[in-house]
Amino acid sequence: MNGALVSEHLAWGRIGATALPDLLPLPLTRESIDIFCMNVDRVQTALKRTILVENPSTYLQFASSDIPEPEFLAAVTRRTGCGLICDINNIFVSAHNHGWDALDYLQTLPAAAIGEYHVAGHCPATGAAAGLLLDTHDRPVDSAVWALFETALQIIGPRPVLIERDADLPSLEALLAEAAMGQKIMDQVSRRDANAA
Repeated sequence: MNGALVSEHLAWGRIGATALPDLLPLPLTRESIDIFCMNVDRVQTALKRTILVENPSTYLQFASSDIPEPEFLAAVTRRTGCGLICDINNIFVSAHNHGWDALDYLQTLPAAAIGEYHVAGHCPATGAAAGLLLDTHDRPVDSAVWALFETALQIIGPRPVLIERDADLPSLEALLAEAAMGQKIMDQVSRRDANAA
């Protein structure tokens, strides 16, 4: 496999031979860590390379979960040697949906393991799910997500950035403006770091 990066989400989406159309959350338990690490090891052995694991956006949690998600991810990286994708929008969405502190989440992640950032747009849910945020990838990156991205750069440092847009694609000019916004934030943080040194 010659791709620059290979990644997968901290999620599941299959029951037997039936594939489910979403990334479903894991119960964040010691047993799940064992199973997830076994699967990461199998993939890395088969591909003969390190993969990145991405934090998902979630809308519900298992009552049995007893390990905070960033600690779960840190344990997976320690045990398997895999890296992480730090999806800033997913942190923002899940923090909103579950009442987490996004700053604590970022500070708990193992910075050295993070190989890439993702940012994307989200929208509020309607109907029975009103009050939740949905990771839709169909609109511009929200200003609060850009602010969290800036905080991540300050805590973790610079990494490659992917702006995700899967639906309702805007003009090329609008996409380039978003890319320029990401670059502007990275440049500002870099200048502040250089001046502080």
